Amino acid sequence: MNLKLSGEEIERLITLGFGAEQKFFHVEELRPGFVRIRMPFRKRMLRPGNVVSGPALFTAADLAIYAIVLAHVGPELMAVTANLTINFLNKAQPGDIIGEATLLKLGRKLAVVEVRLRCGDDPTIVAHVTGSYSLPGKTAQSTA
Repeated sequence: MNLKLSGEEIERLITLGFGAEQKFFHVEELRPGFVRIRMPFRKRMLRPGNVVSGPALFTAADLAIYAIVLAHVGPELMAVTANLTINFLNKAQPGDIIGEATLLKLGRKLAVVEVRLRCGDDPTIVAHVTGSYSLPGKTAQSTA
């Protein structure tokens, strides 16, 4: 599997694609079949009980999947989440969310990915995620 985008290119593409004014995550490591992203902690990620919320963890997982898919297929912003299953395993303490994604299969129409989420410097996995992304079909070009 060859990479078609760098970590910086992925960050820029996703940031611009979502119309954000500044980056909201960082690609820490990228190699064929693997990406590690970091979503910096913000107080708004907390739910009652001083725990990182499920929606924040879901966002980090989806970002990790999107990042690894883009890294391998190139700047296809219309690659979209087809399925995402998240299992919450442990209490997510406040801290940056780290998502480590492994590309399990890259087909013509679907990519399947596994993500492990941690928070801060704690090595404990707080959530295990599997997801798939639907890949846009190549449009036929007119020969007129």
